Amino acid sequence: MHAARRGIADDRGSSPVEFVMVGTLLTVLTLAVLQIALAVYVRNVVHDAAVEGAYHAALADTDLEEGAERARLAITRAVGADYADDVSASTTQELGHTVVEIRIRTTLPVVGLLGIPFAMEVEGHAPVESLGDE
Repeated sequence: MHAARRGIADDRGSSPVEFVMVGTLLTVLTLAVLQIALAVYVRNVVHDAAVEGAYHAALADTDLEEGAERARLAITRAVGADYADDVSASTTQELGHTVVEIRIRTTLPVVGLLGIPFAMEVEGHAPVESLGDE
């Protein structure tokens, strides 16, 4: 019984085990923070592309499809064509004015750039440019 107590109190060899446990925890925590940063980056890129596409489509000499294509191009250049699959453009009324709306549904990255398809949706709005006293 005395030998068993001595064996329990002996902490030789515990340092490598503690190092592996703490190292694993810190690695997982660091990767989780990086993944959240990547998801926020993708969301910001897609949102900025939607706004850019809406402002382009709202110009007097362009149409809705040109704005949607501009948004697709911006997303493709920044994060890849897989994120620019579902881009739609329409006009709506807000506060009595005609507004172009670009709506993008895309993948929410969960592991690297792999993720849940169509789990993230963003919109960009821009007032339609008018020529004259409308």
